[in-house]
Amino acid sequence: MVRNRKLVVGFLPRETLKRVPGDRSHVMDFEDVETITVLGAGNMGHGIAEVAALAGYDVCMRDIKEEFVQDGYDQIEWSVGKLAENGQISEGEAEETLERITPLVDFEAAAEDADVVIEAVPERMDVKKDVYRELVEYAPDEAIFATNTSSLSVTELSEVTDRPEQFCGMHFFNPPVRMALVEVISGEHTSEATLDTVEQLAEAFEKSPVRVRKDSPGFIVNRVLVPLMNEACWLVHDDVATVAEVDSTASFDMGLPMGAFELGDQVGHDVTLHVLEYMHEVLGEAYEPCPLLESKVEADDLGKKTGQGFYDYENGGAEVPSDAGRADVADRLLAVMANEVGKLVGDDVAPVSDIDEAMGLGGGFPEGPGRMADERGLADLVETLEELDEETGAARYAVSDGLEAAAEAGGFYGGEDEATTSYEQVVVEVDGRVGHVQLDRPQRMNTITPRMLDELDAALDEFADDDEVRAVLLEGAGDRAFSAGFDAASAAPEDALDATEVSRHGQRVLGRLEEVGMPVLAAVDGYCLGGGMELATAADMRIAQEGAQFGQPEHNLGLMPGWGGTQRLKHVVGEGRAKEIIFTARNDYDPETMADYGFVSEVLSPEAFDDRKWELARDLAAGPPIAQKLTKRAMLAGRDDTEAGLELEASGFGHLFNTDDVWEGLAAFQQDRDPEFEGK
Repeated sequence: MVRNRKLVVGFLPRETLKRVPGDRSHVMDFEDVETITVLGAGNMGHGIAEVAALAGYDVCMRDIKEEFVQDGYDQIEWSVGKLAENGQISEGEAEETLERITPLVDFEAAAEDADVVIEAVPERMDVKKDVYRELVEYAPDEAIFATNTSSLSVTELSEVTDRPEQFCGMHFFNPPVRMALVEVISGEHTSEATLDTVEQLAEAFEKSPVRVRKDSPGFIVNRVLVPLMNEACWLVHDDVATVAEVDSTASFDMGLPMGAFELGDQVGHDVTLHVLEYMHEVLGEAYEPCPLLESKVEADDLGKKTGQGFYDYENGGAEVPSDAGRADVADRLLAVMANEVGKLVGDDVAPVSDIDEAMGLGGGFPEGPGRMADERGLADLVETLEELDEETGAARYAVSDGLEAAAEAGGFYGGEDEATTSYEQVVVEVDGRVGHVQLDRPQRMNTITPRMLDELDAALDEFADDDEVRAVLLEGAGDRAFSAGFDAASAAPEDALDATEVSRHGQRVLGRLEEVGMPVLAAVDGYCLGGGMELATAADMRIAQEGAQFGQPEHNLGLMPGWGGTQRLKHVVGEGRAKEIIFTARNDYDPETMADYGFVSEVLSPEAFDDRKWELARDLAAGPPIAQKLTKRAMLAGRDDTEAGLELEASGFGHLFNTDDVWEGLAAFQQDRDPEFEGK
């Protein structure tokens, strides 16, 4: 039986929000949103319902049959149970999340109290239109409608309702509980107020919204990925390359999260073809589906879900060689992606920075296609497209105006070197006297790239130049990882000399955490592995959330820690423990064990973790800055040379008696108050 849960009472009276039918003078404000209705209880629907309930909203989840709704609810029950089992939420939070969800079949009951309706029914225009024609009969006038379509026209759907200005796209990625991206899509009639409310709602769901400014097939992520997968098929169909060569190129040479055919098998070739056919219908011949893709769908070889696609999942699955990549294949794939970026930018669908952010969050790209294309050189990619256009006459190789303009400007980013002047892979802010750095690649488990190292380096410069910053708090975005290590795909060394430079780069930047003249606190939740653990080791103190996992698994890969792990770790846990951690190459050390080893100073519950990391960071920031700086310098100098350390300690101790901070500290002690150190 479906559980009929009673909705929580105590809402604002509906009379205060009701308006005369047809009056659209008031759009639902974010602050007024309390009840979310999700239409559809399938994979996306129940995932969105779970996300909304986890965020504290009351949720009505509706589908056309009781068995569909019950199955969706059971999936949510299993999922929140796993979150509690893994320590990501408490047992109490899991139970409260389930209590907020009311599973329903009755459409009117599901919609009559909705503040926001998120539709996640099958990806067919006729089905969705029928749903909206019925929805307007039941939903309050002020309710916002958001469609979870991955490619269909938001404008066309909105025009079957009585409120196109209160209608937008809200495209979640699968699975919604884990994927950070939400594309917020404007239709032709969508009001700015509606978009603002939905973006704030996505942020309340702990997602990262990226606005799609214009209703265009595929929006951002699918607009780049689907032509990429189609081009991969054309390469094989035209006997230019093999499946192995294409996927080896994409995965190992270009650094994409998986090969193009491997990705297609994961997505389902029927889904890819459906999106491509819609693009072909709306955007023209440049999106003609490759016959090879069509033949796979006709044969029902849809990929992993049917056991057979371009790889055989009943006999080994995808096995992509690491050494079959080709430079000409990489140029062709990247040129096609760059052309799509040019179209999106040129048509004002989204700026390149938003495209790159969306591709990182939704597509798992180590760097966005705009940044990748700039690094390769847009002039060369334009030349690649022009040669293919001349050779084949295929419409998909016609160079877009946006790509032409970007090439003339020196790049999508204007030819400027933004590596150390803007932050894309870390979030940097100052909160009071605490400099806060968040590794911001949750879709890649906050794995570390050379660019992230440069941005961390720049952040430390920023903090060092700011006299108000007295301590640094370092953590990872999301709740799955502090950092799972080095992202080798972002800078795979070509030879021994290149690998040595990668090591030295990491050593230098991580070493700055020890050298910077203020305490550095690493707050660890989730995975802290490899280069991520080396980063945490370079901090002065570490706290961890229950359920975190530590390890230096490099020996499992035939490698060794390369960012100072062979040296720093032994000074924190002792040489014997350091050898144990490195030689066993385990990746499952729990925080309690690491606390016993002296690596972690506190192990905290999920409920206490966030408050404590800030409390401790602020306590450190309240300390005497000159004394802290000199203490760090003395300890670092004495690590391998005790005499040098003692000498630095003595000179520093003497220097402190020439500072105002010492006299302030002594006075505060005598007066039984907290000192107010000024760093003077």
